[in-house]
Amino acid sequence: MEVKRTHAVPVSQPHKTTVTPIQNSSNNNDKNTTNFIKTALREYGMMLSLLIIMVFFQYMTDGTLLQPLNITNLILQNSYIVIMALGMLMVIVAGHIDLSVGSVVGFIGALAAVLIVNFQLNFILASIICLITGAVIGAAQGYFIAFFKIPAFIVTLAGMLIFKGLTLALLEGQSIGPFPDGFQMLSSGFLPDPIGNTDFHVFSLVIGIIAAIALLLSKIIQRIRHTKHGIHTEPFYFFIAKNGSFAGIVFYFSYLLASYKGMPNVLAVMSVLIIAYTFITNRTVLGRRVYAVGGNEKAARLSGIKTARVSFTTFVNMGMLAALAGLIFAARLNTATPKAGSGFELDVIAACFIGGASASGGVGKVMGAVIGAFIMGVMNNGMSIMGIGIDYQQVIKGLVLLAAVFIDVLNKNKAL
Repeated sequence: MEVKRTHAVPVSQPHKTTVTPIQNSSNNNDKNTTNFIKTALREYGMMLSLLIIMVFFQYMTDGTLLQPLNITNLILQNSYIVIMALGMLMVIVAGHIDLSVGSVVGFIGALAAVLIVNFQLNFILASIICLITGAVIGAAQGYFIAFFKIPAFIVTLAGMLIFKGLTLALLEGQSIGPFPDGFQMLSSGFLPDPIGNTDFHVFSLVIGIIAAIALLLSKIIQRIRHTKHGIHTEPFYFFIAKNGSFAGIVFYFSYLLASYKGMPNVLAVMSVLIIAYTFITNRTVLGRRVYAVGGNEKAARLSGIKTARVSFTTFVNMGMLAALAGLIFAARLNTATPKAGSGFELDVIAACFIGGASASGGVGKVMGAVIGAFIMGVMNNGMSIMGIGIDYQQVIKGLVLLAAVFIDVLNKNKAL
């Protein structure tokens, strides 16, 4: 018997329509704005902190902090700390530390005094010898650290003791000075004004205006490039507000300097170094390798980077910048003293950590270190004007340093 197979005909189901919620563009814009603000706060948090500290001390000192004379003194007093912070940043980013920089400052100042004052050597030639000596000191310490793998803490602690002793030996326990006027101009001199106006230095103001315009143009060009390549950029109004504020700050401080004696020579030196080291850390192979070594030395070595050579280079660089700072400090004091540079290493290391450098290496920015140095400088200056004793100044600076490192560790734990 043949069985007929019947095929079931599927019953058509009613068509279901899925409703896709329409995303609210205004909500997206709000989210993007919030994200950009959070990113900006992370990136420019230290700059904002510096401004808040300056406003606080400006109020507490009845307007003394931002007087043109005090701004000039603030730059002169912190120039050698800023210069050493540039070198220390690279050392810390590479995963090391240098405790000898303060002693090297004192030793180089003593060497300059012996060469210039005692031996009557030309101050330019003596300065070159001192810079080379600083590089040799950095190379000697870096050699033990990089190639013999002796911890930097131990090597530079030994260096601190060695160069303190050599400073006393060179000076024979006495101060040597004064220096020639030409050598003093390195620290206490000001850029000449071609216009010749003694009451207001127009040339310094013009330099500030050019710097502000250059800052704006560089940011505009960068934004155009990002837009052209499809890189997500910050909202236009936020871009204008942020960079307009920076340009305004540059102009304002240039005006303050111009209304006193103009732009100090050491500020010009600092500016050139800051631009150079920003370029080195962001745009060069050496800069990228320093960050790679500090981030993960083993991975960097396996990828073909000669990690020992990179670490060695950072200490040579640190030694040379410490020598430059020693020359500037000696020129500012107009004498070399046995106790010169004492405690400088603490201010320099604190400036880097406050500026966002990580104690474990691999993280840190040049501008962060510079801002950290000026935070320390403004705090020292403001507390001195307010009459706070050196004892409580040290306590407050220690607490600020501890807070900066605590925030760094807290952010790392959150990331994990």
